[in-house]
Amino acid sequence: MTDLLAPLAAIVGAANLLTAPHDIAPFITDYRGRYHGAPLAVALPASRDEVAALVRFCAAHRIAIVPQGGNTSTCGAATPDGSGRQLLIAFRRLNRIRAVDAANQTITVEAGCTLAAVQAAAADAGLLFPLSLASEGSCQIGGNLSTNAGGLAVLRFGTMRELTWGWRWCCRTASCWTR
Repeated sequence: MTDLLAPLAAIVGAANLLTAPHDIAPFITDYRGRYHGAPLAVALPASRDEVAALVRFCAAHRIAIVPQGGNTSTCGAATPDGSGRQLLIAFRRLNRIRAVDAANQTITVEAGCTLAAVQAAAADAGLLFPLSLASEGSCQIGGNLSTNAGGLAVLRFGTMRELTWGWRWCCRTASCWTR
């Protein structure tokens, strides 16, 4: 499997393909310490094109993918198993606020944006992004969406999927509320 590392590094750049034990350590155990794993490598893509290239490469070489957001994981799905045959794709570099449209009460962000950054961008536009979690400073929108996070205001505003109008590779369009 190590012969696959060079082509993977060519996709995201050598500095963004982590293989050293001390570099991958923060990614292989969930926040609560319940789940531990050993990936082939950790890829840190910076664009949806890089994510798409990683997915194509992994499909062609039958490599399982483990997507990971903020690794706050209360469900354990963002931690690789111990086989060393999975590529962990962490979305922390996909952290841009693409657009805030106050008139339509929408915000378009990348999957690696923290929930706190999305809330702040909405607030700057006079809006409220109502999802609220204890881990909002580290959890990421992609993880919130994939786990259908509910949070403190779920009964009033709904779950993350109910706050989402549409999505595409690494970009999310979510609804906000007028303050």
